[in-house]
Amino acid sequence: MPESLPTTAQIGHEILPPGAGVLGTRRTVRFYTADLVPPEIVHKLLEAALMAPSAHNVQPTRFVVISSAEGKRRLADWMSKRWRRDLTRDGTSDAAVRAQLRFSVRRFGEAPVLILVGYTMDEMDPYPDRTRRAAEETMAAQSAAAAIQNLLLAAAGYGLGACWCCAPLFCRGIVRRALGLPRTFVPQALLTIGYPAHTPPVPPRKPLASVVTFL
Repeated sequence: MPESLPTTAQIGHEILPPGAGVLGTRRTVRFYTADLVPPEIVHKLLEAALMAPSAHNVQPTRFVVISSAEGKRRLADWMSKRWRRDLTRDGTSDAAVRAQLRFSVRRFGEAPVLILVGYTMDEMDPYPDRTRRAAEETMAAQSAAAAIQNLLLAAAGYGLGACWCCAPLFCRGIVRRALGLPRTFVPQALLTIGYPAHTPPVPPRKPLASVVTFL
């Protein structure tokens, strides 16, 4: 038994099993080259996402792939209007609001591919009480999160960069209207995907001793 837990520097390569190096190379990438992502690669990413575990194995996660310039720009513009309202209400200065919105619209509008991830409750267990219905909703959200992680790891394996953005959580109705989605679609995240234009540094990770309890 080792005398101490592995350090942050070790996590990502040395402690990973053979063939799992992609876990240590995945990074959050926010800037991409202009190179297009081949449709067949996008399909591979979605197939990887579908391999994730899901509640009751009903696979409630849903995906919307947005690659047209018009679709990306419309979604970015609609979401930015809600964010502007929220920032202004929070007392953010006009200059800061403009800067943040400009970056947001550019990030979503210029990413080669956007994948909106959500879930539907159509096939989840329809319990009559509020407590169990809420638990089912949480399980659907967890299923979507597991699918997202699979997709991000697959993207890294194909040499792509990706960023998990939670903006849709704050404007679900706007996202649905912008894309013409049904009310049964519950937006969870917007993934930007493309070939990296930069190499992000290794982010700091908390030591295991600060987050794990062994009983």
